[in-house]
Amino acid sequence: MGVVKFGPVRVGLLGIGTVGAGTFEVLWRNRREITRRAGRRIDITRVADLDTERAQQIVGDRAQVIADAAAVVGDPEIDIVVELIGGTGIAKELVLRAIEAGKHVVTANKALLAMHGNEIFAAASRRGVMVAFEAAVAGGIPIVKALREGLSANHIEWIAGIINGTTNFILSEMRDKGLAFETVLAEAQRLGYAESDPTFDVEGIDAAHKVTILSALAFGIPVQFDKCYVEGISQLETTDIRFAEQLGYRIKLLGIARRREGSDGVRGIELRVHPTLIPARRLIANVEGAMNAVWVKGDAVGHTMYYGKGAGAEPTASAVVADLIDVARVLTADPENRVPHLAFQAESISDLPILPMEDVETAYYLRLRVADEPGVLADLARILADGGISIDALLQREPAEGEDETDIVLLTHVARERQVNHAIARVEALATVLSKVVRIRLEDLA
Repeated sequence: MGVVKFGPVRVGLLGIGTVGAGTFEVLWRNRREITRRAGRRIDITRVADLDTERAQQIVGDRAQVIADAAAVVGDPEIDIVVELIGGTGIAKELVLRAIEAGKHVVTANKALLAMHGNEIFAAASRRGVMVAFEAAVAGGIPIVKALREGLSANHIEWIAGIINGTTNFILSEMRDKGLAFETVLAEAQRLGYAESDPTFDVEGIDAAHKVTILSALAFGIPVQFDKCYVEGISQLETTDIRFAEQLGYRIKLLGIARRREGSDGVRGIELRVHPTLIPARRLIANVEGAMNAVWVKGDAVGHTMYYGKGAGAEPTASAVVADLIDVARVLTADPENRVPHLAFQAESISDLPILPMEDVETAYYLRLRVADEPGVLADLARILADGGISIDALLQREPAEGEDETDIVLLTHVARERQVNHAIARVEALATVLSKVVRIRLEDLA
């Protein structure tokens, strides 16, 4: 039997900014290889962008450029809509319209999926179309495909990811050069790693969008961004980065999703983003600059780590085009036999709860400024012991000549956040404690 040949897949591209331009370029440059992989040509035939002049300069005569994205979505000749507009306003409306029109969707929009993914995936399932979103998490790293397919034999135990390049660049520079957060942030903005308004990155929101999506893929639960604990890096001090180094740790902003028992014994999921001490010997602790990495622990495969560029025109375009190839391959497939959007069959999505942060169990780094007096350490040890918190390591700096106060740094064994919060409140009430307690969570990731 000869090879069955299909006509080209026609794609409508919504938004041709940095990632859109990269997608158009990669698809055109590698068109022969992509056709060999997909079994048919994939052509971007229409591009919608408000800046039509700039868009025309990018695409030349290779596609039609218009300003009206809705016209592209409504075009009966378009098979796949690629949404690269971003945000959760018009992008959501256009994606839902495309789905209702029976078109497959490829998107890099992590905020849209983290906040409205349940609605979007349900609509796609009803219409029998695909929503592909590899580019929404960690740029060019194929972590979505790994969780949906490559690791599908596993009971996933936890995920820990450096999934925001801006914050990883800032923390790397603070550690390497001993500079303050504000100084490094300004440099990151100058180099184009950080936006003029860096809030989404430095306050952990971008990472929370991504780990929310990963948690759904790993554990078969709905996307629940509103239940993710989020803490950024804007309050981190170089003092703590330095102390962490002395103790054999590095500080990274991690997105963590982990199965865990709650305080009432009910199985649940920890879903959190925050600065985290990681042993310096761990591979993920040595991911530097603007690079991303996701570490996954499965019961069968053990530890696996996925590393690469988490942003940028062509790394992200790599993921967008890979999704286009996947969709092209299954355009004629029975919708009932496709890989589910969130890895698990829709009727098998779990109602495992997201645990409140007070039920999270981890180790802790605690730093406090104290009066240099006898009995201070004894008071601290007693309060922690009363809360069932044991000390793993202690670092006390000798006061400078003429000073009567100093820093104490404690590392604890694993404890529950509720007990630690209570102990910190008691410690801060001591007359000999002269500052708020700096608390950074610690994960061994063994």
